[in-house]
Amino acid sequence: MWNRIRWIGVTAAAVLVPLAAGCTLGGAAAGGVIGNEATNHSAIGTVGGAVAGGIIGHELGK
Repeated sequence: MWNRIRWIGVTAAAVLVPLAAGCTLGGAAAGGVIGNEATNHSAIGTVGGAVAGGIIGHELGK
C-alpha cells in the first residue's frame, strides 16, 4: 500500500515540475514533494527540496 502511495506522489511531482518551473512558489512546492518522496518522508529532505525547487523556479522564471 505504501509503495503505491509513494508512486502516486512521485508521479504527481513529475507532472507538477514542468507546470511549476516558471515561478518560485510552484518550484518550491514541486521540490518539496520530490524531496519528501526521495528521502522517505524526511522533514529535512522536504525543506531541502523546497529550497532547491524555489531557487530553480526563481531562476527559470527570470
